[in-house]
Amino acid sequence: ADVDYWSGCLAPDKLAARITPATQALVAANANGHPAAWNELRTLASQHGLLLIEDSSEAIGSTYRGRVVGSFGDCAILDFTQPGPLSCSQGALVLTDDIDLASKLRLLRNRRLSDRGSVVAGGLPVADAGIGELNAALGLAQWTRLDDILARRKAVEAHYLKVIQSFEGIKPPYVAPDVDEVHWFLSLVHLGTRFSRGSRDDIVDDLHTAGVEAAAYCLPLHRQARYFDNQRPSQDLWVTDKLADRALALPFHAHLDAEEVEFIVQTAKDASINVGAGSAIYL
Repeated sequence: ADVDYWSGCLAPDKLAARITPATQALVAANANGHPAAWNELRTLASQHGLLLIEDSSEAIGSTYRGRVVGSFGDCAILDFTQPGPLSCSQGALVLTDDIDLASKLRLLRNRRLSDRGSVVAGGLPVADAGIGELNAALGLAQWTRLDDILARRKAVEAHYLKVIQSFEGIKPPYVAPDVDEVHWFLSLVHLGTRFSRGSRDDIVDDLHTAGVEAAAYCLPLHRQARYFDNQRPSQDLWVTDKLADRALALPFHAHLDAEEVEFIVQTAKDASINVGAGSAIYL
């Protein structure tokens, strides 16, 4: 299903039209830190008797209607790899208050110590997907100062919001009425209609030449090989395609200062002037 034009999150009305008798679960993400429309998604899941899976890998710390992300799905996923606020090189966390589901997830994570001396037949294969002890220790150390990390990232976000206003023709940052707080995963710039996918890529190349680690963000799932192989239709995902073709990710982490942010944005503006021409209106 397609996404909402402003938030980038899954659009409940478009999702409802795609539900079939074969649908087993709804998977929705808090895109770049912005919470999805969880009240509507929960209603939809309940009406159809479906599992609701919350992907909060990009939204640690964000809140929706007074509740923190990770608390809306039947299970929720947090990711601990870069460039998120809590990074321990590898690993993720699944949150759930469903006891049966938690038991199955623990089995997939690793085998019990009592099972390691013998071959045990079971209904599920053991994935051995548990995070390593050293990485877990690193994550726990960061967890104790997560509020400080989020506050520092919020300060960097404020620097970006201040200087990005002079960047003509980009989509302004958006926060939905039901959202209390958004913690960015990345600093995203959505370029105006004068830019194509190719010109966005040229801007990325110019930024790399200037020493700025920018990136195209990101390749939609329906354009990836797994979905090509299954011949998934893409013509009705025009909002997703439109956003993906003109999205530009700029460096974003807790150690950036105001001067560095100003340099990054000015360099991006200069690159856009070199590459683009014509109307700067974002539509």
